[in-house]
Amino acid sequence: MVYKSPFFLFNNHLETIYPSLLRKVNFTFQQTQRVVTPDDDWLEVSLSSQHSNKVVIISHGLEGNNERPYIRGMAKAFFENGYDVMAWNYRGCASEMNKQLRFYHSGETNDLDVVINYAIQLKYTSINLIGFSLGGNITLKYLGEDRNRSELIKKAVAISVPMELRTGCEKLSTPANKIYHDRFLKSLKNKIIAKSKLMKGLDITGIESITTLKDFDDRYTAPLHGFRDAYDYYNQCSSVRYVKDIQIPTLILTALNDPFLSKECYPFDQVKNHKTVVLETPERGGHVGFAQLNTAGLYWSEQRALDFIQ
Repeated sequence: MVYKSPFFLFNNHLETIYPSLLRKVNFTFQQTQRVVTPDDDWLEVSLSSQHSNKVVIISHGLEGNNERPYIRGMAKAFFENGYDVMAWNYRGCASEMNKQLRFYHSGETNDLDVVINYAIQLKYTSINLIGFSLGGNITLKYLGEDRNRSELIKKAVAISVPMELRTGCEKLSTPANKIYHDRFLKSLKNKIIAKSKLMKGLDITGIESITTLKDFDDRYTAPLHGFRDAYDYYNQCSSVRYVKDIQIPTLILTALNDPFLSKECYPFDQVKNHKTVVLETPERGGHVGFAQLNTAGLYWSEQRALDFIQ
């Protein structure tokens, strides 16, 4: 199954931007509710159910949410093929700001575990995980960690994943990616400012002088979530270091022309002779792209995820 980009998406930036800005997906989650976390906070979880015993849990990317076209497109694809579908908003990405003095980050697997346990409480007997970009990193790290995971988790797909966070951040900070970098940074800084108005203990003095994602991670992401600094955060949370320990069938799907990713984000060595992890690297696709034109409105990555999980 080879991916071929539509003729008008002739470079990796168009392949990345077109699905994000122009794709329309006719799918709406049936219900959204708050799921309580062990630290007296909450996560916003959306669900569409057709009373299946199998569910797909979808995790979004940096500064995304469960309304993004790539989330709804994947949810629609699986729902129309007999699965219940669940998507969750990370702390700070929901309709309201979360309660605790923290947000989300690329290695926050405990919150994913909360969502999985919620699915178990709903009596699903087959749970499958799909993560995009940052959400893919969370998914892969979760599966490779030394923790008690439910045997109900059957398969996983991770798409366009920055598996090596330090070099991935450096790649995203290059001039060629300035439009993406600055948009992410502005959104993150606005959330810090918004939270500082709700609770004490968050110093925003000089926040306007932060000009890179690495500096933002040094100032906020790392200390708010228990890391020494940005490099300590990147080192501990890069999923490339956890792949070897993944034991369930897992597909990593990343385009070779992804503008966000460094060469270290492609785990060729780590998956060589791996018993359960498959790496597929189409030549084209951009970042969370893989658009294709068909009457079903199904993107290539959605069809590939369906084929793998089914």
